[in-house]
Amino acid sequence: MSNIFDSHAHYTSPRFDADRAAVLAALPQQGVVGVLCCGTDMQDSKHAIKLAEQYDYIFAAAGTHPHEAKHGIDGLRELLQHPKCVAAGEMGLDYHYDFSPRDVQQAVFTAQLELARELDKPVVIHCREAFADSLRILRDFAPLRGVMHCFTGSVEFMREVLPLGLHIGLGGAVTFKNARKPLEVAAAVPLERLLLETDAPYMAPVPHRGKRCDSTHIAAIAEKIAAVRGMAAQDLLDACADNARGLFLCTP
Repeated sequence: MSNIFDSHAHYTSPRFDADRAAVLAALPQQGVVGVLCCGTDMQDSKHAIKLAEQYDYIFAAAGTHPHEAKHGIDGLRELLQHPKCVAAGEMGLDYHYDFSPRDVQQAVFTAQLELARELDKPVVIHCREAFADSLRILRDFAPLRGVMHCFTGSVEFMREVLPLGLHIGLGGAVTFKNARKPLEVAAAVPLERLLLETDAPYMAPVPHRGKRCDSTHIAAIAEKIAAVRGMAAQDLLDACADNARGLFLCTP
């Protein structure tokens, strides 16, 4: 398959330390035309930007993940102004682990949304077991440009999110056993609002479960989503690549 645009990956992860250069050099030869490498804190975001400087097809997002919210966002404005930094994030709320206090998560999320709006950057949203508070905060900033990354909500929640201007990011979870809600969302989301992602090195799809994920695994994700939508996988890849380029203003 070709024209693969991975809208969310973490090639800064230590799991790529041993062979990062080889992996990233090979991806374009395997049909990957674009990758959004997302930062999780200021240092990680700097690393993502460095990779974007080194590889034409890689673009960066800079932000503070809810797990790291307690560390703040000092320096984020400067990072977001880098020419290869095309989005703010990964940001949001995570009430599953609560690695940062919830009030701190909400304050840091809000501060990043304010900065993204000021700098006219699309946003990359993380939401885990925090649907009500996420929706409340996001509504204050509508209309938005961005994506609900690794979407785990219901079709009903998707229908609350779409009018805000957000895209829906789907990845390996659609291939997992008993993946009822992700497949319902995959079938129902308007094609023009769908993005494909891996969250590499995490969330490897079947048949790669348990292995390190990389952007080539989007082929398996596309096959599954295309099947439930009744369309060809390559047509889905083409549409989602166009969506990613349009959202993040990338032209790889």
